[in-house]
Amino acid sequence: MTIPIALTIAGSDSSGGAGIQADLKSFAALGVYGASVITALTAQNTRGVTGIHQVPADFVTAQINAVFADLEVRAVKIGMVAELAVIDAIAAGLTRWLPKHIVLDPVMVATSGDRLLAAEAVEGLRTKLIPRASLITPNLPEAAALLNEPLAAGEAAIESQGRRLLAMGCPAVLIKGGHGQGAESIDYLVRDSGVIALAAPRIATRNTHGTGCSLSSAIAAGLAKGEDMETAVRYAKAWVSAAIAAADRLGVGHGHGPIHHFHRFY
Repeated sequence: MTIPIALTIAGSDSSGGAGIQADLKSFAALGVYGASVITALTAQNTRGVTGIHQVPADFVTAQINAVFADLEVRAVKIGMVAELAVIDAIAAGLTRWLPKHIVLDPVMVATSGDRLLAAEAVEGLRTKLIPRASLITPNLPEAAALLNEPLAAGEAAIESQGRRLLAMGCPAVLIKGGHGQGAESIDYLVRDSGVIALAAPRIATRNTHGTGCSLSSAIAAGLAKGEDMETAVRYAKAWVSAAIAAADRLGVGHGHGPIHHFHRFY
């Protein structure tokens, strides 16, 4: 049997909790073979980001072409893309190779609060990557930033922002509620056909490094395995919630530690 393959296009996290490393861990934990295209190297740990080294756009293109020329990629996850030239390279690669499923996580700020995306690159996300995506997965601050609007407060405002993001050209938006309030963390899957609220208990832990990266890559893993969008999103939400609940068992670092990607195995 040929294992399903997913590709992550994202930045590297030297501490192993987010970015490429979190994506590959998520793919592996969910039974999917992971390939990678690195867009940037970050010097970071659980306390913060101390440096970012950009990968040249032409080398991003070379990585994309090398992977697609040989591997049967069933789904692509896109994470940190900090420069407009890299966004252009990714958009051209997607146009050339036409992967069936593309999950875009518009990473703008790290868990530590460090900004990861240059301001001039935001418009590139809006016009060049969002229209090519099958699903985008912004959290509440990212959704507001993409729309140049205040942070949405309440279900009606979140759904309204979701529909305005749909108008940018993607068929599905998952607005993540981790930055919200209340006993539950509620994500909203917004499509033309309607809105689905996905709730999970809000877990009291500081170890949430890489949560957004892991959720989007878990969704991509589900799509690579042939799941429909709603099934992939529901399963990924449940899996990440369990990984957050188990995060304190790891004891990694002195800041925002990683979630436990392999909680089902050890």
